Amino acid sequence: MNNNLGIIIRREFMERVGKKSFIFTTLLMPVLMLVMMSLPALIAIFSTPSDKTIAVCDLSGTVMPVLEKSGQEHLTFVPVSAPADSAIHHSEYYGVLSIPADIVDRPSSAILFIHEGGSVETESTIRNLIKDAVRDRRMQAYDIDNLQQILDETNVDVSLQTIRVDEEGGEEATSSSLSFGIGLFMTFILYMFLLMYGQLVMTSIIEEKNNRVLELVVSSVKPVHLMLGKIFGVGLVAVVQIIIWGVLLCLMSAFLLPALIPDGVGEQVAMLNAGSIPTGADTLDPELLSAISLFSSVGYIAKLFGFILIFLIGGFLFYASIFAAIGSAVDNIQDASQLTSFAVIPIVIGLVIGMTAGSDPNSTLAFWTSIIPFTSPMVMLMRVPFGIPSWEIWLAVGILYLSFLAMVWLAAKIYRIGIFMYGKKPSVRDLIRWARYK
Repeated sequence: MNNNLGIIIRREFMERVGKKSFIFTTLLMPVLMLVMMSLPALIAIFSTPSDKTIAVCDLSGTVMPVLEKSGQEHLTFVPVSAPADSAIHHSEYYGVLSIPADIVDRPSSAILFIHEGGSVETESTIRNLIKDAVRDRRMQAYDIDNLQQILDETNVDVSLQTIRVDEEGGEEATSSSLSFGIGLFMTFILYMFLLMYGQLVMTSIIEEKNNRVLELVVSSVKPVHLMLGKIFGVGLVAVVQIIIWGVLLCLMSAFLLPALIPDGVGEQVAMLNAGSIPTGADTLDPELLSAISLFSSVGYIAKLFGFILIFLIGGFLFYASIFAAIGSAVDNIQDASQLTSFAVIPIVIGLVIGMTAGSDPNSTLAFWTSIIPFTSPMVMLMRVPFGIPSWEIWLAVGILYLSFLAMVWLAAKIYRIGIFMYGKKPSVRDLIRWARYK
């Protein structure tokens, strides 16, 4: 009995692992993941703006002094007396800024002429400098002593650092937006695997049923063992693929990603991990530093793939049982399209609720849908990066795996009847009647 089950599992596994499509997707996906992991480091490397020289034709005499005192690192402002439409023809200038005489009364009348594609950062910087110049001139009209000093002293910038305290009292810098992105990535991987490999189980059963192979096999193997063999065999393919992805990404995180991080950025990441975000003109955005810190942590990557693996196995076994029962009940893919909604719709609902739960992972909706087995794989993976209590995760895991035992028992009762039924598209009532047979 056990030997027959092992033979079926081995056959289903080897038949799919040996295909070129499996090898291609297994190797391609880590490359795409590496691009995502390396993106923060690449942004840090290439985000430095290029040096630009801008000619300024200031007819008001108000803006140019502010531009010269701004001390912009990558922008050089050169005053010109020639009209703007004449200075634009000089190729040594990135652009020409035309300031009319009435800029204080009409602050939106400034024009920037450029030779090439525009830069959002450059335009935003120039716009803010013009705004400061116009504001200063207008404040001078009020003739209030030390007005600028008063405004400078009352103007503050607030930077909010989020520290997550775990159950053992340890502190870790975190970011809600980064946790949302990681959770969404994990949820989409699981969503893709549940649909792809679950339908693979169903189509495999339909093909063997049409070829009358099942009638020969069940003469020596119990139907329930045949169904379990297909589920475990196909599921093992998904598990191997996830493990390969996890190992490759851990190796990339340990050896390749650190080589892409500049030394200065690495120091800032170390300071962030120590609990203090560095400040200064050359400091990167804390969100970007958090992303680099997490993606360069082998332990964190391994933990994420561990959770993906746990919920993939439980979710696949649960939904593959439903797909197997559907495949045994129909003769072709067209007849299965209506019945597959019983498996597909809950998966899609889980994905949608998971995306909603990312905005508030501790809400009542997020909690209960991460416990209910029909939606728990997707919703819980969305919540995991936010650092939810461990007991919630393991409660969801326990209920999910127990639900698989109940679902596979129900699916097996439908399977043992459905594989011998031909020529009639079963209704939901028929499936319920088959499940009641002893």
